Amino acid sequence: MEISSRGSSPRIRSDHLRKEGPEETPLQSLELESSDHDHGFGSNHYQIQSMSALDILRETVRILRFNSWGFMAIAALLICPVSAVLLSNILVDQSVVKRLSIRLMLVAKTSGLPLRPLIKHSCQRFAETAVSSALCFPLYITLLLLSKAAVVYSVDCTYSRKKFDASKFCMIVAKFWRRIVSTYMWTCTVLVGCITLFFVFLVAFCSAFSVLGFSPDTVVCAAMIIGLIFSVIFANAIIICNIAVIISVLEDVSGAQAMLRSSILIKGQTQVGLLIFLGSTIGMAFVEGLFEHRVKTLSYGDGSSRMWEGPLLVIMYSFVVLIDSMMSTVFCFSCRSFNMETSEGEGSSIFESMAISAESIGTQVTQMM
Repeated sequence: MEISSRGSSPRIRSDHLRKEGPEETPLQSLELESSDHDHGFGSNHYQIQSMSALDILRETVRILRFNSWGFMAIAALLICPVSAVLLSNILVDQSVVKRLSIRLMLVAKTSGLPLRPLIKHSCQRFAETAVSSALCFPLYITLLLLSKAAVVYSVDCTYSRKKFDASKFCMIVAKFWRRIVSTYMWTCTVLVGCITLFFVFLVAFCSAFSVLGFSPDTVVCAAMIIGLIFSVIFANAIIICNIAVIISVLEDVSGAQAMLRSSILIKGQTQVGLLIFLGSTIGMAFVEGLFEHRVKTLSYGDGSSRMWEGPLLVIMYSFVVLIDSMMSTVFCFSCRSFNMETSEGEGSSIFESMAISAESIGTQVTQMM
């Protein structure tokens, strides 16, 4: 398999997306220009340009149009089953959610927070999310993680003007699957640690305000400010974790090294990552709200429309997840290109060596036959 970047730069030739028209794509400015194709990597003259969130969205749409069937297959086979289970909450025991939410409300009350509807709703939503995430974790670490790897592989194939080869992908992913799982476990640990530290700090802070004699309204305002600050920190942590998983697919690093590499890679591009995360979060929350109102809650008619609205919303949610994975991958490629001058000798894509190994195995099998 020919890799699109000998170093870390995505390349889109003018004939790569010819059917999209003559308009230059943002990533075309990242193409390595060379007057002689026989020259090595060091002799290439390239122009590095960062991409905005809108540019990444446009590039994602172009990649999706170029290989629409491949990405739709990934969404249908790998993402839709997870979306259906996640939206329907068929694995969630509501009694467990109720007990957990009651305990969270007791903790909130003892820390000085008044049990207002906002606090109760927040405890209920967090309990439901926590239980759902725990029960759906086997799906996350198998189907959803495999879909992320498939998206990264498909985007790389698009940049190298190659068709998605399922058999070659299976041979390649078998070699680095442990590395991806290791990185994913690290990201889960980091995110759970962030949430735990937030709750410990929130309870301690609210308890201190309550002991000092501040009014419940002041305690609630302080808690909301802490929540906003944590939201920004948590969003940055999620961006680093998402890029770390992508890096573990593209490069021969995993775990803490992948997360360190991710944090260095997105330096100076955090705002773009936050905009991508914000857009994806709003899209997912919108579809979840529609599913909650139109499918779970019978608030209109006789409920016959559930038969088609449910699957439609599952498809919509899966599409949002697919676009989010694609945009994160394009963002990672853009950051790698932007940092090429400082990391020219590091973090080269391992797809090439793995593809060569896969091809050699296939050749040996053919010779044996």
